[in-house]
Amino acid sequence: MDRTDRKILIALQQERQNTKEIAAKVGLSVTPTYERIKKLEQQGIIKGYVALLDREKIGKRVVAYCQVTLLKHQKGLINTFEQEIQTFPEIMECHHVSGGFDFLLKIAVSDIKEFHQFINEKLSVLEGISNIHSSFVMNSVKESTAYKL
Repeated sequence: MDRTDRKILIALQQERQNTKEIAAKVGLSVTPTYERIKKLEQQGIIKGYVALLDREKIGKRVVAYCQVTLLKHQKGLINTFEQEIQTFPEIMECHHVSGGFDFLLKIAVSDIKEFHQFINEKLSVLEGISNIHSSFVMNSVKESTAYKL
C-alpha cells in the first residue's frame, strides 16, 4: 500500500464518490484508480461499503455500552457467548477486552423500555454471564468511522 492507495482510502472513507471523483482527488486517471480500488478490495483492506444512518431519524435514540463479565475464562464459554451475540441486532459492536471485564458491547435501541427488555430477555439469559454493567450515552461528542492513514 503506497501513498496513492492511502489517498484513495481517505477519499472513500469521507463520502460516497464514484471512481472518476476519486481519480481527480488522487491525481490518477479513472482506469488505474479503479484497478487500485479493486486491488484494495481483493486484499481485504476495503471490507465493504455501507450507508451511515442517522440513528435519531431511524428511532434508535438510546445507546448504551455494556461491560459483560463471564463466570469463567473458558474457551468454550467464550466461543458460545461470541456466537450468541451475533444473533442480536441490538448489539452494534462487541469487543473482547482486557481489564476488569471481558466484553464491551455497544447497544442501540429505541428507548429505555426496549433496553430493559433486551437485557432481561436476551442478554442476561445467556449462559455463563456473571455481571452486566451498563452506561448510557448522554451526548455524542464525536462519532467517526474513518481511520487516520
